[in-house]
Amino acid sequence: MGQMSIRLPARRHRGPSPGLSGSARVDPRTKDLTKRLRPGDIAVIDHEDLDRVSAEALVACRPAAVVNASSSISGRYPNLGPEILVAAGIPLVDGAGTDVMDIKDGTGVTLEGGDVVVEGQTVGSGTVLDTEAVQDAMTLARAGLSDTLEAFAENTMDYLRKERELLFDGVGVPDIRTDLEGRHVLIVVRGYHYKEDLQTLRHYIREYKPVLIGVDGGADALIEARHRPDLIVGDMDSVSDDALRCGAEIVVHAYRDGRAPGLERVRELAVEPVVFPATGTSEDVAMLLADDKGASLIVAVGTHVTLVEFLDKGRSGMASTFLTRLRVGGKLVDAKGVSRLYRARISVLSLVIMLGVGLLALGAALWSTAGGRALLQVLGARVDDLWSSVQGVFG
Repeated sequence: MGQMSIRLPARRHRGPSPGLSGSARVDPRTKDLTKRLRPGDIAVIDHEDLDRVSAEALVACRPAAVVNASSSISGRYPNLGPEILVAAGIPLVDGAGTDVMDIKDGTGVTLEGGDVVVEGQTVGSGTVLDTEAVQDAMTLARAGLSDTLEAFAENTMDYLRKERELLFDGVGVPDIRTDLEGRHVLIVVRGYHYKEDLQTLRHYIREYKPVLIGVDGGADALIEARHRPDLIVGDMDSVSDDALRCGAEIVVHAYRDGRAPGLERVRELAVEPVVFPATGTSEDVAMLLADDKGASLIVAVGTHVTLVEFLDKGRSGMASTFLTRLRVGGKLVDAKGVSRLYRARISVLSLVIMLGVGLLALGAALWSTAGGRALLQVLGARVDDLWSSVQGVFG
C-alpha cells in the first residue's frame, strides 16, 4: 500500500543562532546515541517519524541542536517527537540528507540556518522546523491517518496468522524457574512516563511484592528506582551489563528462525539465559510469559496503550502488541489505573478520629503506670489553671 509523504514548506524558518557550533554525536539509533550525548553536543540522527520517547530522551540530554537525516514527520501518523523538541527550545534541522551520517563522531559542526557545515564545507542541508511548521505537518498527518490504519489492520492479520498458536494456546512459551503462579507481575518498559509511574507505585510494590519484570532498559529503570528485577526480558540491546549481572533470570527474545543477537552478549557475562523465539516485540514476550505462567494480575509501566502510541513505536504498526493486549486483557492493568485505584484518600474527619484514638491510647498507657498517672495529674492541674485564667479574662 502506498504511503503518504509530507513535503514540508520550502520556506526557511528562523533557525539556530548564526554559527551555532558543537561536537557532533552521530548514530542512526537514537536510543544508543542518547547514552553518550552530552549538553551542548549536536545530535545527528537518522530517525524517520521521530517518536515521543526518543524525543524526550534527547531533551533530557540537553543538546545544542538535533540534525535528522530523515523526515521527522513523514505523514504516516501524527507522531509527537518533533513537537516535544521544538517546545523544549532545541533547534531541529529536518531532512538534512544521508551524507550527514558520514560525519565523524566528535567532529566540530556548525549550523547555519538549515545548512550543516564541517570545516567550511556544507555536508547537508535541511529545513529548520519551528512550531508553525510542525503544526502544519501534524495537521496533514492526521488527514492521512486512514492509510496507516489500513496498514495496521493488515499487519494485525498477518501477525495473527504467524503466531496464532502462541497467542491462543501458548505453544512455544519456554519454562522458567521464576514462580509467577497466582502472583501480581509488574512489567516495566522504558516508555511513556515510566519514572513517574514507578514513583507512584512504590507503596503498591512494597505491599504486594509483585514479580518485577524489566523489558530491556526497563531493568535499569527498576534498578534506578531501587528495586531489583526478578526477570529481564528482551533482545538485550538497551540493558546495561550491571543489570544483567544483578541476579535476575534472563529471557532472551529471539527471532522466529532462532537467531538471537543478544544471546552471545549474555553468555559472555557468564549468565545462561532462557531463549524465547517470537515474532512480536519484547514487550509482548514479557506479557505472554507472565500470562502463560499463571500471573493473577499484570501491571504495565511505560507500555503502549493508545493507538498513537502503537503507531509511534513503529515495527509494522505494533500489531503484535495490540493482539497481545487482547490476549491478556483480563489480567492487564495500566500502571496509571493502579495508582489511581490504590491511592489512599483520607478525609479530615478520619484524621480527627485517628488523632483522638491515638490520644486515648496514649492516655491509657500513661494511666497504667504510677509515673504516668502523676504526669496526667500535673497536666490536668495545668489545664484547670489555664481554664480559670481564661474565665477570669472573659468573665
